[in-house]
Amino acid sequence: MEKYQVSARKYRPATFDSVVGQQALTTTLKNAVKSGRLAHAYLFCGPRGVGKTTCARIFAKTINCEHPTADGEACNECESCRAFNEQRSYNVSELDAASNNGVDEMRNLVEQVKIPPQTGKYKVYIIDEVHMLSTSAFNAFLKTLEEPPSYAIFVLATTEKHKIIPTILSRCQTYDFSRITVKDIIYQLQKIAKEEGISASPEALNIIAQKADGGMRDALSIFDQVTASSGGNITYQAAIDNLNVLDYDYYFRITDDITAGNVPQVLLTFQEIRNKGFDAQFFTNGLASHFRNLVAAYTPATLKLLEMADEVIPRYQQQAAKTPLWFLYKAMDLCNSCDIQYRTALNKQFVVELTLIKLCQLLNPTPPPKELTSTTSDNSVGLKPIVNQTPSNTGANTNASAYASPEDAPRTTSTHAATQQQHTPQQKNDTQKVKPGRISISNISSPKTHHNDTQETSTNVETIVNSTNITLSEPFNLEKFNATTTLYVKSFPNEAFLINALTNATIEIGDNYSVTLKVDNIAQQRSVQSHMSEIIDFYRNNLKNTLLTLSVEEKPHSQISKIESPEEIVANMMVANDSMRELVNKLKLGIA
Repeated sequence: MEKYQVSARKYRPATFDSVVGQQALTTTLKNAVKSGRLAHAYLFCGPRGVGKTTCARIFAKTINCEHPTADGEACNECESCRAFNEQRSYNVSELDAASNNGVDEMRNLVEQVKIPPQTGKYKVYIIDEVHMLSTSAFNAFLKTLEEPPSYAIFVLATTEKHKIIPTILSRCQTYDFSRITVKDIIYQLQKIAKEEGISASPEALNIIAQKADGGMRDALSIFDQVTASSGGNITYQAAIDNLNVLDYDYYFRITDDITAGNVPQVLLTFQEIRNKGFDAQFFTNGLASHFRNLVAAYTPATLKLLEMADEVIPRYQQQAAKTPLWFLYKAMDLCNSCDIQYRTALNKQFVVELTLIKLCQLLNPTPPPKELTSTTSDNSVGLKPIVNQTPSNTGANTNASAYASPEDAPRTTSTHAATQQQHTPQQKNDTQKVKPGRISISNISSPKTHHNDTQETSTNVETIVNSTNITLSEPFNLEKFNATTTLYVKSFPNEAFLINALTNATIEIGDNYSVTLKVDNIAQQRSVQSHMSEIIDFYRNNLKNTLLTLSVEEKPHSQISKIESPEEIVANMMVANDSMRELVNKLKLGIA
């Protein structure tokens, strides 16, 4: 019985053409071999499992091949190739820098370099995970790397290029290996499954490829794992069960419920997902990725960004076609905010559920109850306006402007105009009898006698009805506005960048309750604009002024405050205060 060998070793590429997803680099290396233009040092860098060490071995075998092919590949028949394939070649040395990272190991390598090859033309030294070498080891290696013998070639491989000292980088030809695409991984897995006689559905292989995150070695390891658990029949269900991946059908269902505003069903689906053992943060990240995929599927131009099996792409296109684009943008932003808040939240489940409710409200805002509290500033009175409201209109006026885009969102009207449209003809006649104004205590006092109950009650009703026509426009000044800003930033302690933008902004209050925030830079401007709808609602509610408008712009560079040095601070104090200047001069004080 043949001994079992894992796919990552059994199907490890032996030629440049068999390397998956790195065609540009392998073509360059083959051309270098054909032309004989070989450098003395190469640096292969990139993510794990993308073929760095494999390409280094193929390159080492090819440059020592006695009869290379016309396209720059090794013949695999000469003595040098056979020795390499049987792992008995003395011309190729591999060093794992992760476990041999000291200066002594590097000195031993330098001594080996002095010995020329007995057969073949070159001695190739492959140093894997070279970024793990200590500074002393790098320095001991530096002179040899700069001026090696003519027969010595070094191939350094690393996943963390930024950790290599610049003096090493400057002496190497650098090749950046890229992540392998999902389609390339699926294609390679299909070839292996066919050769092994394994049944594998494209959807299952797509799940494996996505789980591998661009690494072919990881994909082959996952492929072996799912093959073992499924008995050689790799189905989509077997893949998601074995890899603990949440079925994308949940995301399609929950998105349909969100766009329908079905809050109970969304929360029940989330509970079902949690009962299956999936982490709440894992779910929100997956939902954010689903919204991102819908954005990618929205237009043919961005469809190539959708790394999905061909069988699933039409389903994304269908759901994207019936979902407003502005909604997807806002949904991604809410999911991202949820992910940030999740890490510091005490009640993590509540954070996710609140986000799901907010998502449901984007397209289907909940109308306020009919018994609204009084819109006047006399909140202590506790009046409830006696007027028939149209819930859908009221809800739309309150929420539609918060997230609407010019294309998709319905046009909104002012609160005053919307309220006027809700009056019946009879109410319009009543409005002519009683002048609108604030409700006073005398309007709501109970009748003194019973003989005129009907008349006084009618007057009270008319006054209350007309009071609903009043749009809140309580005046405010800079002090009140700053106090409201303090309340807002306390409500969002984790939004450090936004807090900094609001607290350092220059505030200008213009006519008709228009407020302009002038921030220090464009990044702060974008941060405030991304939260503009929530900020405006907060200021309007706390300042009791629904006519307030808010805009944000970048300060001119001349207005941005300069950070003063300690010497400048003392000098300014001395100019402003004669006593300070005399004290400093008398005692001959200075900055320590």
